[in-house]
Amino acid sequence: MALIVQKYGGTSVASVERIKHVAERVAKFKMLGHQVVVVLSAMSGETNRLIALAKEVQSEPDPRELDALISTGEQVTVALMAMALKDLGLKARSYTGAQVRILTDNAHTKARIVSIEEQNMRQDLESGRVVVVAGFQGVDEQGNITTLGRGGSDTTGVALAAALNADECQIYTDVDGVYTTDPRIVPNARRLDTITFEEMLEMASLGSKVLQIRAVEFAGKYKVKLRVLSSFQDEGEGTLITFEEEPNTMEQAIISGIAFNRDEAKITILGVPDTPGVAYQILGPVAEANIDVDMIIQNTGADNTTDFTFTVNRNEYPRTMQLLTSLQAKLGAKEIKGDKHIAKLSIVGVGMRSHVGIASTMFKTLAQENINIQMISTSEIKISVVIDEKYLELAVRILHDVFELEKPR
Repeated sequence: MALIVQKYGGTSVASVERIKHVAERVAKFKMLGHQVVVVLSAMSGETNRLIALAKEVQSEPDPRELDALISTGEQVTVALMAMALKDLGLKARSYTGAQVRILTDNAHTKARIVSIEEQNMRQDLESGRVVVVAGFQGVDEQGNITTLGRGGSDTTGVALAAALNADECQIYTDVDGVYTTDPRIVPNARRLDTITFEEMLEMASLGSKVLQIRAVEFAGKYKVKLRVLSSFQDEGEGTLITFEEEPNTMEQAIISGIAFNRDEAKITILGVPDTPGVAYQILGPVAEANIDVDMIIQNTGADNTTDFTFTVNRNEYPRTMQLLTSLQAKLGAKEIKGDKHIAKLSIVGVGMRSHVGIASTMFKTLAQENINIQMISTSEIKISVVIDEKYLELAVRILHDVFELEKPR
């Protein structure tokens, strides 16, 4: 008998029929003797609908009231799921985040979990109940409802698994695992049987939308065994996200996957005086404006000036350009240029640590297709490049072929 936490996303519970289907899946696990905790998102599209309602009433919704509103989406699904399970003859009980007492800080719409009181859930599990918990939400010290941000139900699932010391946390979504890259771009992309937490963390941070990055960080921190499965397929092992206990990189795939992100924009400040502190003069105001910077390059010229280039999320591009333009005279910059038609492409793999020539193979392959590399960033297990967005899909396909990612390992 195992204690399993199962998280189901919005598409998995998008209708009454799908909720009943999930209930039948949960019932199968109960029949095998397992204890089951089910974590649910709101029905697909419901959170967006509630946000739109809020904006009709208040152009910039009050964060506290917005959390109180959008948390209701998950309350609907957990109540319906408990009813569906009871209709199948199972004992079940639904909980909101506040009822569990998932304690968070008070950062509304992007709260972080502080602690979880698991005693009531344990008692229900011991008495044979299925525990159904609303994902995405918690409560602060003052009793205010908080939400964890987009994809927060993944984090709820992993956090509950950690608190309950569950044997496995299963994330059910609309894909049947983690793939070497997006199958919509590369039809022969291969589902990975396993991937390390390090690799999954990089993939999530680099644009892979399978798991929320905070959930992967949480799982890695608390050693939660994590598996990604499809809620629309009854068979399949999905992808197990695991720890590299005794790595044998000679037998591992060098590259595990290719991630990419279209939501990037590049900004270059030309001809800034090359003096100590110039990077802070540029990035300090950007950070104060709460704008996240990704890749950074600084080039020093022969005339005691420097060119400074960095990338931001494309949604932040207009605001960043406006901010830096207002600072141009103060910075002493000759020109500020921007490009919002770029994309970031990354190859990821723990096997890269013990293999040389990966970067040169990547760069040679792109050069042969006349794809210009604008920026480069590396770590032990990833190489990221910025390229023109129009070449992104071609680059993904050719690199997938060159590194033979379609072949089983």
